[in-house]
Amino acid sequence: MIAALAFYVFAAILIASAVMVVTSRNPVYSVLFLILAFFNAAGLFLLAGAEFLAMILVIVYVGAVAVLFLFVVMMLDIDFTQLREGFQRYAPIGAIIGAILLIELLMVVTTWRFAPEAMTLRLNPMPAGVTNAEALGRILYTDYIYLFQACGLILLVAMIGAIVLTLRERPGTRRQNVGEQIARSGSVALRSVPQGAGLKVIGIERPPSPEEAKPKEVEYHGHGGHH
Repeated sequence: MIAALAFYVFAAILIASAVMVVTSRNPVYSVLFLILAFFNAAGLFLLAGAEFLAMILVIVYVGAVAVLFLFVVMMLDIDFTQLREGFQRYAPIGAIIGAILLIELLMVVTTWRFAPEAMTLRLNPMPAGVTNAEALGRILYTDYIYLFQACGLILLVAMIGAIVLTLRERPGTRRQNVGEQIARSGSVALRSVPQGAGLKVIGIERPPSPEEAKPKEVEYHGHGGHH
């Protein structure tokens, strides 16, 4: 009873959050509703006994992707009024694309059938004392260890390639040389400056301001008249 009630609560909040992600006018609110939808989807995974998927959903999507989207949206200076100006102009194209996606979804749903061996796989009992995450770890690091390591190497090569393409030498680009900035020749003298004395004590004077450097007009009242 409690599990069924929790399922309906998580499912209702998930559907409402997904609707608000699409219909919200403020992108910041959309990202916040997306995070709420991810948390409720993780709750549904926990009810289904897939704690590994729930953990991945919270750590990867909520902790990295959704928060990254939130910071990018908040840091970018986006003129939302300008973005909404072309909505009516592109509405027919969006309606056509939406209709195509709806037809494809209906084709998938109407032609979808259970595989003959699906029910037998579902009825297989889980090993006693083995959690879902432990079972996945055994499969990944025993049966598919070489494929798993190959995927890691591919991602490593992709990361190195992105760094190399970003940091390639470009003519005319001014780069920072940290070694020259921190290099010192000779010794550094330490001077004890009295409190409130200023830099003039050690021979550094402040350059005059434009008001101070401008010559002042002098009025002279004497026997020769006004000059």
